[in-house]
Amino acid sequence: MNTADIRGMTDDQLKDELLKLKKEQFNLRFQGASGQLENTARIRQVRRTIARVKTAQTERAAQAKKGS
Repeated sequence: MNTADIRGMTDDQLKDELLKLKKEQFNLRFQGASGQLENTARIRQVRRTIARVKTAQTERAAQAKKGS
């Protein structure tokens, strides 16, 4: 998921996406610990996507505060 896709989402969609990504991250960590993880690069992708979503949320909060 790229930045343009994330910025196009609503606040509720961002929250849902963040929750989904955190669950996936947990499952990937669990698979890695048990030796079942095949695609190790997916951990990095998920971590960076979480950061993108959080950045978008922070930017929106700052804009809302600035606009008030």
